[in-house]
Amino acid sequence: MKEHNDIITLAHGAGARRTSALIDEVFQPVLQLPTQDDGAEIDHRLVVTTDAFVVRPLLFPGGDIGKLAVCGVINDIAVQGATPRWLTACFILEEGLPIETLRQVVESMARTARAAGVQVVAGDTKVVERGHGDGIFISMTGIGQLPPKLELGVGRICHGDQILLNGTLGDHAVAIANAREGLGLDPPPQSDCAPLHTLTAALLSAPGVVFMRDATRGGLATVCNEVADATGLGIVLDETQLPVNPRTAHVCELLGLDPLYLANEGKLAAICRPDATAHLELMKQHPLGANAAAVGTVSDQVRGVWVRTAIGGLRPLPMLDADMLPRIC
Repeated sequence: MKEHNDIITLAHGAGARRTSALIDEVFQPVLQLPTQDDGAEIDHRLVVTTDAFVVRPLLFPGGDIGKLAVCGVINDIAVQGATPRWLTACFILEEGLPIETLRQVVESMARTARAAGVQVVAGDTKVVERGHGDGIFISMTGIGQLPPKLELGVGRICHGDQILLNGTLGDHAVAIANAREGLGLDPPPQSDCAPLHTLTAALLSAPGVVFMRDATRGGLATVCNEVADATGLGIVLDETQLPVNPRTAHVCELLGLDPLYLANEGKLAAICRPDATAHLELMKQHPLGANAAAVGTVSDQVRGVWVRTAIGGLRPLPMLDADMLPRIC
């Protein structure tokens, strides 16, 4: 029998430690990727990103796989500081999928793209035999434009920088868990699936933003660990400032989940220079930032990621090997 380090497991697609190891050991050495960010600047201030979406169920409260795909690609471009412009879409369809389900997904994708001011310019469709897919898989590529002279990246992060979050954690993962596992929560939790490009544009209107990342697979904890690994600096999060919807917190308690590790599809972490009051206010003025908070700081006094508890102690927040809930984006 093959060991887990010799075969692909669900953990390799979770966006956590095993995903990073797969990139480092297989893709990076062969493809010589210029960056491990979700998007890369290619030429003439153009940013390109590509992503795949394999959520189950295909339709869920607050969204569907079509809306998720558009928002996911837009957000990967937006956190690079770019304005999303064009998308391409590839559909892998399973034999037996109802045409009406496909129509709902495509119409949702079109509505989301139009509302975001982004154009779907090309696409492709393939069909696989029954039992060889999961209804619909979608792969999308996005292209955006960077403003002149803007420079963001982990190399700009310094001791004392503040970490801002635009809202509550774990809502998307809990919405998927309720729909998938039939938890029967009423009203059903809603995914936070949303395009973030107008929020990032508002943030960048004030100087001092040095890094942004959307907290998808692996949640805020994974974003912070990736930053700590890349910079050699530590991160200390303030437990009392972390925004979590009470219903999400309740579900997490029932299922033994930690919202810091759960996926979001409408949340970003922004790292800003120490006086980030203006940026926090810009977040709170935006419709997607009503529950924004300053949740932590970058420090050269610790290594790794820590959470300062309500009683003042520190607990470690390591990167997990695998996502707590697979197949959610």
